[in-house]
Parts: sequence; C-alpha cells; structure tokens
Amino acid sequence: MEKPQPRSFAQALGAFASGADTPRDFLDDCIDEIDEREGDIQAFTALQLDAARAAADASTKRWEEGAPLSAIDGMPIGVKDVIETADMPTQMGSPLFEGWSPGFDSASVHALREAGAIIVGKTVTTEFAATRPGPTRNPYDLTRTPGGSSSGSAAAVGCGMLSGGLGTQVVGSIIRPASYCGVVGFKPSLGGINRGGSHDYMSQSCQGVLAATLEDAWQMAIEIVMRAGGDPGHPGLIGPPVAPDAQKPFALAFLETPGLEVATSSARAALDETLESLRRAGVTIITRRDSKAVAALEDALHETLPLTRQINAWESRWPLNTYVDRDVTKLSKGMVDRLQEAEAMSVEDYRARIVRRDEIRALFAAVSAEAAACITLSAPDVAPVGIESTGNPIFAVQASLLGVPALTLPLATIGGLPLGMQLIGYRNEDAALFSAASFVQGAVGGIAID
Repeated sequence: MEKPQPRSFAQALGAFASGADTPRDFLDDCIDEIDEREGDIQAFTALQLDAARAAADASTKRWEEGAPLSAIDGMPIGVKDVIETADMPTQMGSPLFEGWSPGFDSASVHALREAGAIIVGKTVTTEFAATRPGPTRNPYDLTRTPGGSSSGSAAAVGCGMLSGGLGTQVVGSIIRPASYCGVVGFKPSLGGINRGGSHDYMSQSCQGVLAATLEDAWQMAIEIVMRAGGDPGHPGLIGPPVAPDAQKPFALAFLETPGLEVATSSARAALDETLESLRRAGVTIITRRDSKAVAALEDALHETLPLTRQINAWESRWPLNTYVDRDVTKLSKGMVDRLQEAEAMSVEDYRARIVRRDEIRALFAAVSAEAAACITLSAPDVAPVGIESTGNPIFAVQASLLGVPALTLPLATIGGLPLGMQLIGYRNEDAALFSAASFVQGAVGGIAID
C-alpha cells in the first residue's frame, strides 16, 4: 500500500493566486483519492461530490477574478457525523438516527460555507462520539484502528481525501485519531469554536479540526470563529487572521502523565528524542523534579480519566434516558451501561466531581508562570491492531478535563506508522500554543524509530 500523504490547502494558495492551479483541480485530486481508497478506508457516511464540484467551480472563478472569500475558499472539508448539515443526514453513528436529517447547517458548517470552503461529505463517528467504533480503517495499515471518535475525519485527511475535517473531543476524540493517522489535530480552548448544531453536549466537549498542516488547522478554525464565534458566553478562538509565526517557548513542562505507565518503549524513545532535540534548540524542559507546581499537577492528573468518565456519565443521563425509551435494542451495551452509571449517581456526586475538576484546572494554571506550554505524547503507541477499539485515550484526556487548547503534531514514526507529540497550552491562549508548536515542529523535524 502506498504511503498516505496529507494534502495541504494552505500550501496551494500561491498557485491559486497565480493561476498555476485551481480549486477545481485540487478537488479533483481529492476525489481521485476518494475513488481509489474509500472502498478500503470507509471514512465517509455520505458524499456530495456533484455539489462539491459545483462549489469548486464557483471558487475557481472567484480566485480567477482575484476575489476569494477567504484563505480557505475552495478547501475540501469533511464534517464529523455528529455535526448537522442541511444537505446530508446526521446519523451520529447510531441506528436510532439512520437517515435522520435536521434540514439545517450547524454554526460551524454554515461559517465554512460562507468562507467558500467545500463540504465534501460526512465522516464516520463512533456511536454518539463515544466508544463503539464505526467501520473506518487506518490509512497507514488497514488492520489498525484510525482512533476515535473523529475516525473518518482523521483517516480522510491522513490519506489526502480532504485537507481538513471537523471533529469533536470530550475525552480524546481529536488528539488520538490525529496521532494515529499522521495529521495535525487541534482541540481549542473550551468554547473556542461554536458548537451550535453539534450533538455533543457535555461540559468538556469542544469542536475542533483535523488538518494536513498547522497552517490549515489554524485557518479552518479562525475562519469559522470570525463568522460564528465561540460557544455562547465564551470569547471564541482569539488570534490573528493567519497562522501565528513560530516563537521559541522560554520553557516547556514535560508532563509525566499516567499514560507513561502504559507507553511502549518505542513511544518513550520517540518522546526522549523530541525532548533532546528541543534542548539542543535552546528550550528549557521543566519536569516534576524541577517544579513543585508541575509535581502537584501531575499527581492530580492521575484522576483525569476516571473523573472525566464520571462527569460524562452524569451529563449523558439525558438524552440517553429518552433513547432507551425509544428503542434500547439500537443502543450499544456501552451506552446502556453509561446510563446505568448515571442513574446510580446523585446530583451531589456530580457537583463534587466538577468542584474537583475546577481544583485541577487551578493547579494547571499555576504552571503557566514556569512554562509557555506543556509537552507529552499524544498516545501510548501507534494505532493498535483491530478496529473493535479506538485505542487508549489516557494522554489526550488531560487537556479535555482542563478545558485548555491542545495540538498534536505528526513528528514521529515507529515502524513506519505515525505517532504524534502533544503540546498543551493555557485557556484562551490558543495562538501562543500555535506559535510554540510551529517552533517545535521546526526544531524537531521528523523522528523515525524502527
């Protein structure tokens, strides 16, 4: 199988402006990849190729006239199938919603269309963006999972079917599949991108993007926010209209999270090489042995996965109780078990857990005085064999519980399979995280572990 190659839209902008390339030709290349690989990868639940071609023709005309609507005018994008679209069903990975369509675009999809982006199709999600996988396979090895729950977006971007995809994350649903599929994954600060029309209601949920490059990721996100803002009551993603320039972080805190206990020796070796490359580039790496604030945070981070699962269970009580009433046979055992866990909790139990979450968030904020961002792995290893599971979210859940921005960069390969390195920033300082990530990408380059 030919090595997958993500397809950057940002890198084609100069050719569009000069007339050397067009959005229609760019889309046709994406469709060629879909025709060749979708039968094996199964990244999509629905495709609108004729509409996409018409939109690409309109975009091409705007570029020829020197009047593109934005820097993503003509960008081929997929939409995770928990996010509403007017022209395609929103089925949420569940038989309960087979063929269901709201008849309206979500806030982010409407904003993308306003910016001239091309909505190519809906991408596979796990059941209700949770745990039961869909049929999607990893583009690097069809026997392996693409991760989840943003499975289809990660796989489609990873092999060049799309330049970007919308995803959501409440545990590890952007960072982990992006790591497994060799693309950039961006989970913004809590509330950073408007979730209106996204069936992902929980208090840690964020809408984010999976993209070929850092530039593509930022441009997608900022174009949405300029037209739709963030979640109500939140300022939305804050930053410049183009990807921020690289800036060397004065220090990075290496988080020895619970995931290190299950990380493979190869993943640890890739992480060690990354940290050593950064030290050679003049970046100070702080650990728990250097900082009481980092040590206190790391001790608390051992609670993040069970705490998140308990919070999610309570917050899933509705609508799962209505789904059970409708047809329990169309729910997975995992969803039924989650409802039972929620019904065994009291509202006082839930309140205690969100108080503890606030305490851990305060511990993280204290680290900002000592480090520009934090760094760790995105996953314990490359994508595991089998598609019955989406992999271990232990590294990705930290940023979700903290409500802060996270980026995974495709900096390493192990035996030819991708593994991401994760940078975690501070609330509403997403642009600073991109600046640090751009520097890290340049300083580290690529790391290959046999």
